Amino acid sequence: MTHAVPETAAAPTSAEELSARFREAMASYPSGVTIVTTTDEQGEWRGFTATSFCSLSVAPPLVLVCLARTAQCHAAFQNAGSWVVQVVPARRADLALRFATRGADKFGQGDFKANAEGHPVLQGASAVLECEAYVRHDVADHTILVGRVRDVQLRDDAPAVYFHRGFRALAG
Repeated sequence: MTHAVPETAAAPTSAEELSARFREAMASYPSGVTIVTTTDEQGEWRGFTATSFCSLSVAPPLVLVCLARTAQCHAAFQNAGSWVVQVVPARRADLALRFATRGADKFGQGDFKANAEGHPVLQGASAVLECEAYVRHDVADHTILVGRVRDVQLRDDAPAVYFHRGFRALAG
């Protein structure tokens, strides 16, 4: 059986064109939606939306999430000993937008309650993974945060999916 090689566009002529095409390619790849939260050194709640999240290891249980080094909460996560990853349910995609918006009042709606460490936890999340810092890697314009999962809570709510620059619900 012979497979045809798909036609590809001509090589990009500039870094800007490559960047634009790269963003389009990534937008065509569906990903889960998480909100990652912690508490800074002054006790203030901090958090961000992450679609760059995945499991890394089962033994020990490790997950990774990528955080832009320009994010307002970067210093808090750079110094945090632990954080919480929440899988956003489809019915709460509005929270993902809020946590992705620079300067937004992320915790103003009362959707979060403190865990035993004082970190904000989204009530009604599809899954909650409480993590302790395992390792951090600075790569290009992001920091990869690797967390060792020490507790997991699960619910039956379908998660939000990010695809073509919009939040979607999985068809059940």
